[in-house]
Amino acid sequence: MNKVFITGATGFIGQKLLARLKEQDTKLKVLSRSPHLEYETVVCDLVSELIPEEALDGVDTVFHLAAYTHDLRNSSGLEHVYRSINVDATVHLAQLAVQSGVKRYIFVSSVKAGGTGIAGHCMSEVDQGEPEGIYGKTKREAEIKLLEIGRHSGMHVSIMRPSLVYGPGVKGNLRLMQVGIKKGWFLPLPEVNNRRSMIHVDDLVQALILVAEDDRTNGEIYIATDGHLYSSRQIYEANCAILGKPIPQWSVPRVFFDVVSRLSSRLRYKVDKLFGDECYSSKKLQSLGFKAQRSLREMNETDF
Repeated sequence: MNKVFITGATGFIGQKLLARLKEQDTKLKVLSRSPHLEYETVVCDLVSELIPEEALDGVDTVFHLAAYTHDLRNSSGLEHVYRSINVDATVHLAQLAVQSGVKRYIFVSSVKAGGTGIAGHCMSEVDQGEPEGIYGKTKREAEIKLLEIGRHSGMHVSIMRPSLVYGPGVKGNLRLMQVGIKKGWFLPLPEVNNRRSMIHVDDLVQALILVAEDDRTNGEIYIATDGHLYSSRQIYEANCAILGKPIPQWSVPRVFFDVVSRLSSRLRYKVDKLFGDECYSSKKLQSLGFKAQRSLREMNETDF
């Protein structure tokens, strides 16, 4: 990789990818809503603007991480935003890449594009189901269109589907759990023996660079996990340990959550997500030589 273009460079994963590529003395160019102090910047708001035609001049590799990710259960009113960023901007960037002679296009999708998990089964890339939510649907639509562009143009297209990503600067439900544990209001979860896949952000960055550099990845989709499975209780206990908090020797009974879930469809959705299986296999990625270096059980507070 001689010159790399990154969208979503100011995000959780993008910042880590930038730092890793900078260590390798790679020439870097980013897309952002405002000028970046360190890197050559294409200023563009994907919600309302088209990426300039000259954005990819001299670029040989694109990492497309930018996305609209707020996957609310009732998000139909925002479908145009999901589609504008996750599909239209993604396809437009790929078309520009072809026109500009870009050699490799790496798209960060999501396991949600593959559909909901199957109880007792770790889903692989061949287990394509109904994508989960509007976020998953738009990510899957973008995947299909990108692979088609790659086939017709000859541009190398690879797709990465990360499982739940953790590490320094994490947001979303993991951060909410950590805040709740710190402040003492997050209830100790019961052990229900569900199985969830995760990956540390540093390992995901390693996987992205591996996929970008390996010729075997053209036209392929890869799921990224750290190779371990965690129950929701184990994730809770790991976060207690990370934060230096004592692990409660008791838990709130599962029946309490079942009762709460009956209060509204939104709460039912949240409880189902909290205790459901989200198990994925990264054997295909491992076949390229990928091996995760971290697991949630080995983390401490400095890792977050």
